[in-house]
Amino acid sequence: MKNKFNEYNVSILSDFYEFTMSEGYFNENIENKITYFDIFYRNNPDGASYSIFSGLEHLVDILKNLKFSKEDLEYFKSLNTFDDKFLNFLKDFKFTCDVWSVPEGSVIFPKEPIMTIKGPASEVQLLETIALLIINHESLIATKSNRIVRAAKGRPVMEFGARRAHGIDAAVYGAKASYIAGLCGTSNVLTAKLFNIPALGTMAHSWVQMFDTELEAFKAFAKSYPNNCVLLVDTYDTLQSGIPNAIKTFDEVLKPMGIRPKGIRLDSGDLAYLSKQARKMLDKAGYEDCKIVVSNSLDEYTIRDLFNQGAKIDSFGIGERLITSKSDPIFGAVYKLCAIEENEKIIPKIKVSENVEKITTPGFKQLYRIYDKETKKAQADLITLFDEKIDESKALEIFHPIYTWKRTSYENYTLRPMLKKIFEGGKLVYDLPNIEKIRKYCKQEVESLWDEYKRFDNPHIYKVDLSEKLWTLKRNMLNEAVKKTKK
Repeated sequence: MKNKFNEYNVSILSDFYEFTMSEGYFNENIENKITYFDIFYRNNPDGASYSIFSGLEHLVDILKNLKFSKEDLEYFKSLNTFDDKFLNFLKDFKFTCDVWSVPEGSVIFPKEPIMTIKGPASEVQLLETIALLIINHESLIATKSNRIVRAAKGRPVMEFGARRAHGIDAAVYGAKASYIAGLCGTSNVLTAKLFNIPALGTMAHSWVQMFDTELEAFKAFAKSYPNNCVLLVDTYDTLQSGIPNAIKTFDEVLKPMGIRPKGIRLDSGDLAYLSKQARKMLDKAGYEDCKIVVSNSLDEYTIRDLFNQGAKIDSFGIGERLITSKSDPIFGAVYKLCAIEENEKIIPKIKVSENVEKITTPGFKQLYRIYDKETKKAQADLITLFDEKIDESKALEIFHPIYTWKRTSYENYTLRPMLKKIFEGGKLVYDLPNIEKIRKYCKQEVESLWDEYKRFDNPHIYKVDLSEKLWTLKRNMLNEAVKKTKK
């Protein structure tokens, strides 16, 4: 049996009940019933008002290559659970679904569809786990990364969390998601190679410890990398040894070459105090352009606190708290049936729960973003039935889906449909942008929000409302469900 990670077929990466349900559809002769499933999430991490969608390109690549190997089929057969009809279905499996999704890098909000998958029940059911796995992880890291980037206030932020990540894929795709969300590069060489992301890094304390003296270590590094000389100055004593030895290295090695140093890095201690003292020492020595880089268990909150204390920091290296989204490590996207087709007619479906948060919005839907024509800022999102038409020449009134007396009217607005067709009949029909375009788009998306939505503490809640037609459908279906329970 193969036991190397990179030899596994991810098509089989699924919860077991996905396969048993899929076979059950065959047993009930409904395996080809056309179904619609929405992917959405219920809450933003860290109490934020929005998140960043990521993982589309990764998921597209997996969906394009879904298949079950001979070894997979032998494994399923050995379980004595599945019959030959279902095993033959897996043997000849071909992805044939339609998929709609918001573009990668989009700003997204709770309870709105960020992806819809349409296809035969037996096929769509098998996609749940892998789709959620990818979207949940990469959207989580992109969201956390964007918060950190905004806290840095324009200063470069580098990702270097590979050694703290929850596995190989988490390190690779987490670093990619962080770059999409605005980080300047990664220390993860595999990610840098795979996605053409800048590979960045300096030295570890072990480099300094390998030499008899700190000064000797610094000089050796400067000679090897004169054009990218960033020295780690806190191995022994930052102010009494590290920075003085760094300045001496700059004077004796780089200055004779006519090269300016790139920077110093602080990785421990009181970063606010040390950065202020380091800035004074470097400036006095004539190295006003020498950057101060800091690391050591940072996130958006610690970065904000450092600036509140007057820290003199030019860039950041972020590891464990980014790559694991330590402060809130669960994204929570779900995969829910919203409609089926019978005689080519779409029949909406709803999940009802005593937990109001878990009641779903029925039907095949489209998502629109409302923009102010003058400011170009996003005003609200409106979820409609997919075939609804909105006359943009007329005022648009939206209302809170629960507190319906709360209403807002827009006149000078434009609408943007957010859900784009990605697959049609299993064929990719969407031009996937390269990572630089996704990164640029993500920045534009965040810039389209008012600052009140970007606060770390008590941000404004962005409006996500239902069209009147969709709201009425949901209300009527809830009422019908209540009647059935009373019979």
